[in-house]
Amino acid sequence: MSKDMMSAFELYQPDTVEGAVELLGRFGEDGWALAGGNDSFDWFKDRVKRPKYVVDLGGIASLKGIRETPDGGVEIGALTTLTEIERSEVIKSRYKVLADAARRVASPQIRNSGTIGGNVNQDARCWYYRYGVNCYRAGGNTCYADTPEGQNREHCLWGADRCVAVSPSDTAPALVALDATMVVLGPGGQREVKAEEFFIGPNIDIERMTVLEDGDVLTAIKIPAEWSGARFYFEKVADRNTWDFPLVNVAAAMKVSGAAGSETVDAIRIVAGAVQCVPRRLTVVEEVVRGQAK
Repeated sequence: MSKDMMSAFELYQPDTVEGAVELLGRFGEDGWALAGGNDSFDWFKDRVKRPKYVVDLGGIASLKGIRETPDGGVEIGALTTLTEIERSEVIKSRYKVLADAARRVASPQIRNSGTIGGNVNQDARCWYYRYGVNCYRAGGNTCYADTPEGQNREHCLWGADRCVAVSPSDTAPALVALDATMVVLGPGGQREVKAEEFFIGPNIDIERMTVLEDGDVLTAIKIPAEWSGARFYFEKVADRNTWDFPLVNVAAAMKVSGAAGSETVDAIRIVAGAVQCVPRRLTVVEEVVRGQAK
């Protein structure tokens, strides 16, 4: 099913977000928004996805960069590269869990071109779906992974609903742990969606991983000051240390009070990735830990 050549498409390179939204809204299902391109070109080269129109967002300056906000938080443009996030002194000093997560994505070469927006919006990695099998996610009526003989080692432990694919993003659990907000511009205007609600499961829409619809563009990610300087933890388990997608990853943000040796956990958010179609908040664990001695 793999091919050596992409199908032809028309390429558009707007220089404003509004222009991109107008184009993507006009093209509908035939359009494709291109960020860093690492995930997109895999789809194109394998000829599984064949958009007629590709809208390259790379020339839109307003989608790039890390900015401190008046309320003490941080806003990250959706086209900011993972390398920039990994190396940012602001992110490392105040929201280290995100820098740690960005550093574990793929390889240095991919992080140099891959964007935070592309990482959270990448599609499922299920082998059957990626190689053009007519499964539930592709519009069919079968899940080939959810069988005793299926290739499903990397698939979900919770939340399966016909499809058992997982969210493959390393940065998504960190953003949910930080209670981030996703800023989306679409044909109906701008809206803000909590990161925890940005990702959706097959019970809501089996053919989408996020709330983005035709014409929508993720423009920025806002991280609140509330979790600035908290204590953070990130770990990723994968078959290889580079390049590989997670078998599981865990991000945690914790605020404590009290003197050293007798600290109490005041607030905590723990999120696991690659175990469900969405980043999974471990709310029961949070409730157990909250108020306990560290």
